[in-house]
Amino acid sequence: MPRFHEDPQILNEKAVEILKGLTAKEKITPKDRMDIPVQKPAVLDPLQRSKWQDEVEKTFTPAQAVVESNRCLQCKIPNCVKGCPVNINIPGFLAAAAKGEFAEAVAVIKQSSLLPAICGRVCPQERQCQENCTMGKKHDPVSIGKVERFLADWDITNNTAPMETAPDTGHKVAVIGSGPAGLVVAADCRRAGHEVHVFEALHKLGGVLRYGIPEFRLPKAVVDSQIDSLRKMGVHFHTDYLVGRTRKLEDMMKEDGFEAAFIGVGAGLPIFMGIPGEDLIGVCSANEYLTRANLMGCIYPGINDTPMYRSKKVVVLGGGNVAMDSCRMAKRLGAEEVTVLYRRSRNEMPARREEVQHAFEEGIHFCFLQNACEVHGDDKGRVKSVTVQRYELGEPDQSGRRSPVKIEGDTYELECDTIIVAIGNKSNPLLTGATPGLDVNKKGNIIVNEETGETSIPGVFAGGDIVLGAATVILAMGEGRRAARGINELLAKK
Repeated sequence: MPRFHEDPQILNEKAVEILKGLTAKEKITPKDRMDIPVQKPAVLDPLQRSKWQDEVEKTFTPAQAVVESNRCLQCKIPNCVKGCPVNINIPGFLAAAAKGEFAEAVAVIKQSSLLPAICGRVCPQERQCQENCTMGKKHDPVSIGKVERFLADWDITNNTAPMETAPDTGHKVAVIGSGPAGLVVAADCRRAGHEVHVFEALHKLGGVLRYGIPEFRLPKAVVDSQIDSLRKMGVHFHTDYLVGRTRKLEDMMKEDGFEAAFIGVGAGLPIFMGIPGEDLIGVCSANEYLTRANLMGCIYPGINDTPMYRSKKVVVLGGGNVAMDSCRMAKRLGAEEVTVLYRRSRNEMPARREEVQHAFEEGIHFCFLQNACEVHGDDKGRVKSVTVQRYELGEPDQSGRRSPVKIEGDTYELECDTIIVAIGNKSNPLLTGATPGLDVNKKGNIIVNEETGETSIPGVFAGGDIVLGAATVILAMGEGRRAARGINELLAKK
């Protein structure tokens, strides 16, 4: 039986008691809402979950969802919506959920997003909608993401009807890439009545949602259910289809009847440190490590034959969400010691605070203001240690974070057998290099019109990490919504 930080039944009973008190009131005042304690979901015990792939945090109970939704002050100026890249009507769905009207709440969310089960789990709400929550100025902000997740899971369980689509327009749209940006474009264009075909290079759909985010944070059954909702709308999916190799984009536009196309291939080319010894056996990118685990199934030994480098002492380089996913995955794959080296302090870490806290609880060791400067190997060419450079914080850089400055001569050697590099990605030139007339910047990211998402090729749009560089799931979705509007407006004129 799974062990929890706090008994889920007790959490639910507390919510039920609060709900009884709210129901007894003729009118719930803002003061009443401020007095409602923030609801916490059940979380698996760290010692147990660090050996499993089970989802760490559990969904709210119905009572918890209703209570937490009642904390919303229903502000006249909803600053929370301004913080949402896809502009979900947050007060609207919270108002419906506060009454227990879950179907209506789901319908409100789906006006802006058809992937709430994903967003509710992986969006950095603390830096977006919840950061702008008025309740959060003096109390804990409303747990918007956790309510969204509950509603999405409730929707999946209750098999509500697929989103309605407009009558068929006769227009065809190609979506290249089935990651978050591509799925949003597919949904919005199909909803407008267009025939939509999604082309995915890999053998399974979902892009970074599938290969980049671990099962314990985003179960693949959830990804599948969200994709199935698009299938029910009539979206066509094609796997093992590498646009630029299987077929060139210009041929698809000229010969296959596609009047518009969206490029959402992400930024999947890993960046390495460029330090001595980085080519030794035992050094790998986070992309490869997580892809072998998530997409190729090495987390299920004996069921899948995907090989994985077996590690005892792992060092992860980086401080973002990918670094957190990598270090926590290494722990689950049997590593005895896992250390994260990050060259800034904890305050500057771009990873979600919740994921960092979960990593601490699971026994991950963090070394802040430190980074690798050289990797050492044994006589067989395998990693045996890394030289670590210590830093101090200097002045803020363009991102607003204080820059790390080397403390000259302050280094030490750290024993390890595996190093996972998680310091970012850049665009893969496979598609852009095979598409004449497609303008890119110095980093290889596609240049687009900021209002419509259209590229230098008429009728071809782009969004997500291939435009932004490596970013978050929800930002990619926001890019997809912009591009979908551009595509729909273009086709409406025809």
